[in-house]
Parts: sequence; C-alpha cells; structure tokens
Amino acid sequence: MEKKVLLKYENVAINRSENCILQDVSFELLQAQFLYIIGRVGSGKSTLLKTMYCEMPINKGVAMVLDYDLVQIKRKQIPSLRKKIGIVFQDFQLLTDRTVYENLSFVLKSTGWSDKIATKRRIEEVLTQVAMINKGYKMPHELSGGEQQRVVIARALLNSPQLILADEPTGNLDPETGSHIVQLLHDISETGTAVVMSTHNYQLVSSFPGLVKKCEDRYLLDLNM
Repeated sequence: MEKKVLLKYENVAINRSENCILQDVSFELLQAQFLYIIGRVGSGKSTLLKTMYCEMPINKGVAMVLDYDLVQIKRKQIPSLRKKIGIVFQDFQLLTDRTVYENLSFVLKSTGWSDKIATKRRIEEVLTQVAMINKGYKMPHELSGGEQQRVVIARALLNSPQLILADEPTGNLDPETGSHIVQLLHDISETGTAVVMSTHNYQLVSSFPGLVKKCEDRYLLDLNM
C-alpha cells in the first residue's frame, strides 16, 4: 500500500521580523518515516518545527501538513490541526500542580473527550506504551528528567496523531536516558506515526538511523546520500 504524504514543503521561506531564517526549503515526509533535523544552535531547527504547528508563519512557498495549507490556514483551523499532531518539547511543559494522570486527563478533556471510562483507558494505553503505567499518581517533580520526557511523549500520543514533532527532546537528558527516548520515538514511528526530531546530537543520529536534513547557512540540506 502506498504511504501517504503527511508533510510537504516546496520553496518555503521563513522569516523572523526582517531576518531570513530559512529559504528554499523543499522536502516531504511519508507515514512511518523518521526525520532528523540537525544543525548547530540557532540554525533554524526549532523555527522550522514551529511552522509545522503554526507557531511561526510561512512567508512564501507551498506548505502542507496533514492536508492543511499552512500558508492559507485560518486561525480557527489551527486547534484542529494541532489535535492531529503530537508535540514533544525539550522543557517538558507539564503542569506542575497535578499528577501525571491529571496532566493527561486535562489534555483529553480539552480536546473533547468526555467519557470517563474511555479517558481512563486511553491514559492507561499511552502510559503503558511509554513504560510509565505505574507512575500515573506521581507529581512531575517526583520524576526524573527521562521519566518526565516519557510522560510528554505519552501526552503527545493521546489523540493518536499521524505526526509527532519532537524539538530537541533529549536536550536536557543524560546520554543514556536520551538514547532510550530516541529508541522510544523510533518504536512509535514503526507503528505508522511519522516523527520529525530536531537535535544537535550527532551521536544519536548515527546510533538510531533515519532520514537526515541539516539547517545550515539558511538552507535545509539533504544528507541522505
């Protein structure tokens, strides 16, 4: 069966104020693919990911994510796009005043889940998937950095996204824990969910192969030779 194109950029330019961050960006991503966006700090990796969930505007070109036109998208359409994308942040962004279970329940409730039994079942499914099923009662500060990032990945999985965007997900973790997180993201991609991960850790890229593109001198270079 032919894989669906989930993400397609053609001759995209991304500016911040008057500064060109990236230009002539062209690539596409299919179901179940794993794409690394590498490059030094400040090269535009995070900015590129932010355009994919409409946190940053696209100034010109063609950009499609999950059949949404990112150039023409209306503000009221953005929540429905984000519901179909899982986002994993470097700094976790968990709600510190509630448990792991309550963090996940909050997301489901805010995205339209009202059935308590279905909500409980889905939370248990994603916590099992990230090997955190016994930590649902914990507060975020009681977890290690790696455990918090697993919860963030569980949160990203809640609405069964077709695409996960992971922005430097190992940036605050030690090398061994970071490797476990990348392995988990690869496992997820093998179930059919595409993953885009930004990183400046080249060791991870060589240890867990995937497609690789590099932000350099305002261009996105293809390193899949």
